Amino acid sequence: MSGINDFIDNEVKTNDVVLFMKGTPQFPQCGFSGQVVQILDYLGVPYKGVNVLADDALRNGIKEYSNWPTIPQLYVKGEFIGGCDIIREMFQSEELQQHMNEAGVPVKAA
Repeated sequence: MSGINDFIDNEVKTNDVVLFMKGTPQFPQCGFSGQVVQILDYLGVPYKGVNVLADDALRNGIKEYSNWPTIPQLYVKGEFIGGCDIIREMFQSEELQQHMNEAGVPVKAA
């Protein structure tokens, strides 16, 4: 399991914004992943999508890594932000945009 943990840790630490999701940003495989992709795309945030469906060890490993039971999971500058519901609420209250700006991640002006 340490190999998958190292992989996850590396992805989280080497990408400013990384989304562990079901499917890819171009082809989300679940509605919750799709919603987070739409929010990130709307904000114009550059991010990396990691498809957890490609590997069972990754799908289980990310849940252990974050101690969070659901996917998708969004990380910004190494910090776990949350899943779909949290991201949607943060986006609607503009807290997500503010968090991205404070983290130095460029956000497209509304």
